[in-house]
Amino acid sequence: MARGWESKSVEEQQAEARSEPKVPKVPQSPEQLAKKRQIEGLNLSRSRVLQQLQFATSPSHRQMLELALADLDAQLARLG
Repeated sequence: MARGWESKSVEEQQAEARSEPKVPKVPQSPEQLAKKRQIEGLNLSRSRVLQQLQFATSPSHRQMLELALADLDAQLARLG
């Protein structure tokens, strides 16, 4: 009985895959790809700084992290 359920699920998945419309991907220029990678890197850095800020206890360390966060936000705003 289990094999019947497995094959039915696979058949359903294949039917769904065939019925979903495929959206063609628009090729991006090297500049667009570089900008996208830069934004992803900045977002990753921002999340790391936020995490460090949650655990920072020293006022000077917190201030440094807040300045770094402001700088990352400014860079993201320029790119966005």
